[in-house]
Amino acid sequence: MSPEDWAALRRQLTGRLILPGEPGYDLLCRPFNALCDDRVPAAIVRCAGPEDVRRCLDLAAGSGTPVAARSGGHSYPAYSTPRDGLVVDLRDLADVEVRADGVAVVGAGTRLVEVATALAGAGRCLPLGSCPTVGLAGLTLGGGIGMLDRAFGLTADRLRSARVVLPDGRLVTASPDSEPDLFWALRGGGGGNFGVVVSFEFATEAAPDLAVFAMDFPAGSAVEVFGGWQEWITRVPSRMWANCTLTGGAAVGCRVVGCWVGGPDAGRSLLAELVRSVGTSPGQGMFRAADFLTATRHFAGCSEIPPACCRLRDEGGVLPRVGFVASSRVLTRPVGAAALVGLLEGSEGVVVEVDPLGGVIAEVDAAATAFPHRSAFATAQVYATATAEDRVHRTRLVFEVQRGLAELGATGAYINYLDPGQSDWATASYGPNLGRLREIARRYDPDAVLGFPQGLA
Repeated sequence: MSPEDWAALRRQLTGRLILPGEPGYDLLCRPFNALCDDRVPAAIVRCAGPEDVRRCLDLAAGSGTPVAARSGGHSYPAYSTPRDGLVVDLRDLADVEVRADGVAVVGAGTRLVEVATALAGAGRCLPLGSCPTVGLAGLTLGGGIGMLDRAFGLTADRLRSARVVLPDGRLVTASPDSEPDLFWALRGGGGGNFGVVVSFEFATEAAPDLAVFAMDFPAGSAVEVFGGWQEWITRVPSRMWANCTLTGGAAVGCRVVGCWVGGPDAGRSLLAELVRSVGTSPGQGMFRAADFLTATRHFAGCSEIPPACCRLRDEGGVLPRVGFVASSRVLTRPVGAAALVGLLEGSEGVVVEVDPLGGVIAEVDAAATAFPHRSAFATAQVYATATAEDRVHRTRLVFEVQRGLAELGATGAYINYLDPGQSDWATASYGPNLGRLREIARRYDPDAVLGFPQGLA
């Protein structure tokens, strides 16, 4: 791309083109993962609407420039910030409208806490993830797991339609009755594939009574706690969601955090059953009734809703960032607690967060949407913070733990936790749906305009 090419694009846009050296570029070019700051884009377009997206894709298709859409920017390997490419930044498409019938129309640049705030104000809720600055688009397109998914399904299961700018420039609506193959693929096929979604329609639920809780167990009890948690979570009602987080080190730490949909007395009773199953009392814990917004704040760790970082629609402030390496595995069934804890002994700072599936998620056939892990027991995210100095060491530790999980039978993976070092990522993430997804990607993006190293095109 020459300066004249960029100048021509700038004249066509309603939004803003931002080039290196221009105000705002140094902030907006940064992905969430601070280890990926070497992915420096050639340009960023803050799109004002679908027409701006179309012009960006036209330019990329004609010039061969790498291009990617960016919503929250949380792509683990920072694929939404293409090196020497064009970032189609959707952040300004962040409006939320909650209709009288409970349908929510959400712009593709909206972050999760903004969605939760708008829904709560209308007395509604939607199963969402926990990190406040994650973009709703990426969460939904990968399936969308979180604290309400056992009760209400994945975020993608609530999707009614999506407006999509295709690589050939067409703006289409994907729904059960319009572009049905594309609609199928968007529900779990992963962000960055097929086209650029500019808005979503979701079927929401009336906001229920909730309770949130957290229990920290003593060092040295991880085997008993994880084993007891696995047995307990398989038999509790789908209205109960609780994950189990193990933290590596000389003595593996263990924490259970969760959410109950219903009155507090029933929730406390179920947690008492967990403690009996574990055989160890938590060293400390909390349990309190909450509405949807309070529960969202609890899991997001925010002191305000929305936090200041989520209110930013331009370069007026700095999003909190962290350097990390991560991977995932999907557990088709419970695994040996001692074996998993053994993987973490000595792996200082490596965290395995096991999020339960089941409930309403399992009531959907694996072929009904692109998300294939309907009958699985849980997802396991393997994560470690890292700096440029210890990146190689931390990557090795994470790799060894996720490989150990695969050897224990956890051979699947969650597409929203993409790991460039996971050689079996495609079959692990998509399972029996991989062939159909690749065929749909070839149909909608035959020239791989949106292609990236772990994409489908």
